[in-house]
Amino acid sequence: MTISDTETSGPTGPASLFAPPFAVDEPESHSIPFVFNTGHSGAVYPPSFLAASRLDGLSLRRSEDAHVDRLFEPVVRLGAPLLRANFPRAYLDVNREPFELDPRMFEGRLPPYANTRSMRVAGGLGTVPRVVADGQEIYAGRITAQEAVARIETLYKPYHRMLRALIQRTAKAHGTCILIDCHSMPSSSLGREEAKADVVLGDRYGTACSPALIDAFEAQFQAHGFRVVRNKPYAGGFITEHYGEPNLGRHALQIEMNRALYMNESSLALTRDFPALVTALESIVAAVAKGAGNVSLPRMAAE
Repeated sequence: MTISDTETSGPTGPASLFAPPFAVDEPESHSIPFVFNTGHSGAVYPPSFLAASRLDGLSLRRSEDAHVDRLFEPVVRLGAPLLRANFPRAYLDVNREPFELDPRMFEGRLPPYANTRSMRVAGGLGTVPRVVADGQEIYAGRITAQEAVARIETLYKPYHRMLRALIQRTAKAHGTCILIDCHSMPSSSLGREEAKADVVLGDRYGTACSPALIDAFEAQFQAHGFRVVRNKPYAGGFITEHYGEPNLGRHALQIEMNRALYMNESSLALTRDFPALVTALESIVAAVAKGAGNVSLPRMAAE
């Protein structure tokens, strides 16, 4: 079963450009204490956004975690909900603070509480990005500050409300929640030390989840022949950092899959290796979920 945002709130403003802005693929039974999130896999590009951009459609998709929602789709039949964005990362990035905004992009005054000085803003990759992942400027001109705020109010905030609700529901039902934030990485983004990595696991350097959880995923990936690196160059973004509270029984782990494993990175077309990778990921998640009761995951205290 799939629950869309329009079923719960109805789209307004920028949200009306998407049908729906995001969706939750629900299992028949939420039988494992996991929630999966693919906030960068959205691939709906509204005509108004394309018209405002100086880039063509394929160039805009350089920031997109293309097909990651399909990579992790089998987790639903394993018993976990999958939250996936339909709006693209180049339009709005939910893996940032709500108001990480670059004032150089906008006409008009930003809210006084906007974070305009973060490293991500400096790099052009704020909540409303200035550039795509390879550094190309997105917009032909400035957009209004009002437009940025509208995207945050009608897309970002409802998305995070849904994510929080899924986490709270899982923790209430299972006594703990394991959030897996699913991403893909361009092979060109890996440094010399990580150049052969298939998977990067990010736990914010040990602060976002139980050590037993990242150990379990690393062991399973390695057992399936994948080369694994931890926290370099991706330690986990805002979602992992914000929702990972292992002392409270809420664990968050970011998984970055090397795009060269399953698609042509220039055309974004899937390769013949995609089905085998989907099968492997399903097996890995199933094995970790089966052993989740045996690893030392702190659980929420009874209220």
